[in-house]
This record gives sequence, C-alpha cells and structure tokens, in this order.
Amino acid sequence: MSWIALAATLVAGPATAPCPADVLAELTATTDPAPFHLTCFATLPPGRSVTRPIVIEGEEGSGAGLDCRGGSLGRPGVASTTRTPTLSIRSRLDGDGWSRPRGVRLADCTLHGNARIWGLGADGRIEELRASSRAPGHTGRAQAAAPTDILFHRITFIATGSIPLYIGPGVTGVRVDEGRFTGRSVSTAIYLDAESAGTVVQGVDFDIATAREQIAVDGSARNRLVDNRFRRSDRGGVFLYRNCGEDGVIRHRAPTDNTITGNRFEGVSWLWPRAVVLGSREGGRRYCGDDAGWPFGSSADDGDNAARNVVRGNTVDYRLWPF
Repeated sequence: MSWIALAATLVAGPATAPCPADVLAELTATTDPAPFHLTCFATLPPGRSVTRPIVIEGEEGSGAGLDCRGGSLGRPGVASTTRTPTLSIRSRLDGDGWSRPRGVRLADCTLHGNARIWGLGADGRIEELRASSRAPGHTGRAQAAAPTDILFHRITFIATGSIPLYIGPGVTGVRVDEGRFTGRSVSTAIYLDAESAGTVVQGVDFDIATAREQIAVDGSARNRLVDNRFRRSDRGGVFLYRNCGEDGVIRHRAPTDNTITGNRFEGVSWLWPRAVVLGSREGGRRYCGDDAGWPFGSSADDGDNAARNVVRGNTVDYRLWPF
C-alpha cells in the first residue's frame, strides 16, 4: 500500500481530529508509566517515541491512531505479557451494549512488546465470552461487540515474550501490510482467535523465533495470508484448527474460506514438513470436553472442519537436517 493509498484509507475511516500539541506532549512523556487513552490521531514529531502503554477503547477511539514517522512504541527489551500490552485496542461494555472502536490506523512504527485487539472476553473476562458461546448466534454477537477495521501499515513488531499480535474473538477487518515480525514469542507471531474474520496479512517479513507455528488460525474465517515470507518455519508456518473446549468456550465457527497464497516458507523440516496444515488438531486436547452439552459448534463436534480453504502458489524451502 502506497502512502497515497494509506492517506485515502485514513480519510475513508471515521473522522477524528489530529492530536493537539499538548496531547502529543503528554503521549510522549517518558516520566509517566500509566496507560494513555488515545482518542485522536497522533503524528509524532521526528525523533520522538512513545514509552507509555496505549489504550484505544470504545466508540470514542474510532479513527484514532498513530503515524510514528519511524519512531517506536513501548520499551525495548522489556518482557511483555498478555496483561501488559504495549497497545490495546478494545471494546467496552456500556450498559446493555458494546461500544467499540472502528477505523484505527497505525503507520511507520516499531512496536516493542505486543498489541492486542479485544471485544468479548477483554482483560480476562472469560465469563461473558463463555456465556455468549452457549447460545445460537454467538458469532454475530462476538463480531458486533468487537473492534473492526484496523490497519497496521509498515509496522515492525519486536516480540519480547507474549504473542506480538493477538486478534481476539469476533474482531473483523484487520489489515497488516508491508511490516515485519522479529524478536522471540513464547507462542505464535499472530493469533487469529475464534469467530474473528477478514484479516489480511500481506507483504510481511516474519523473522521471529516462535515456540510453535508462526500464525494460528483458530476458528477464524475469510482471512487472506498473501505474499509473505516466513524465515523461521522449523516449528510450523500456518496452522488452521478449532481449539475445542478451551476455557469451556464453544467455538461456533470453523477455520473456513481462508486464502493462503504466494507465501515463502523457509527452514521447514524435511522430516516433518508443516508449512501449512489444514486441520492441525482435530480434537486431541484434554479440555475438548469442557464445552460439552450444546448441539452446535465445537460442543457438538470436536473436529477442526477446515473446509473451503485455498492453499496454492506457496514456496517451501526445506532444512537439510531433521532437528
């Protein structure tokens, strides 16, 4: 995506005023460790970075974002956890309904740590997610509650522990393009959680050490993973599955209608080649029975049901040694 196209995308999103000078000064303050709630679009001055955690929350966060102009977010080298995200884009329960951010944009940043996009189940509130999953129509409810239309353009993610980009239940319309993933993750580089849909990852360089596959597609549909380069695929490239029963949450959607084309997977083990795996679990987890008792989704069927996925035009470079 060119800068002209990016500008058009920004204009097309929800209208949000540029951050004024006093807000930029507060955002870039290095003496305040408290999370900063961003509700405007911040263009960082040259040479400036943000060390405070950033929270973009609710409808008031629609159209918010940052153009780092080569600057960084987070603290280099500091271990990250799911409880301490560098960037949190999340919905908020207001009364009986959800207030969610739309049209969030980030460009030309180095992000140290992790970014998490949440709707139902944000901040560990698993009960609301579990309760919704135990009634028909869960996928629609999860998507209506979750952030949507999120752009990460030319972002370098430097992982320092937890998953650098987590896309939570019901999140739709995330785009990651022309970026890079480096560092080390205790899990994956990108995780697409259940009921999410429509993520596009294109033109991204994955040079990150992961404890498992590079991208997990867990009950997520209609995603496009196109023209990316995976430099460390020894533990797996892209796995499609449905994580039945975890936390007692029923997965309604299967990993279907995904497109995985034009990617290059390097360092794949010739003894156990797993560049792209459709249906990598098919049950086989001790907690699969924890969502039993309902006549739909993973409660009724522990299988992955990875159907109607397009996998073609990918290149696999094998490692010459088995381990």
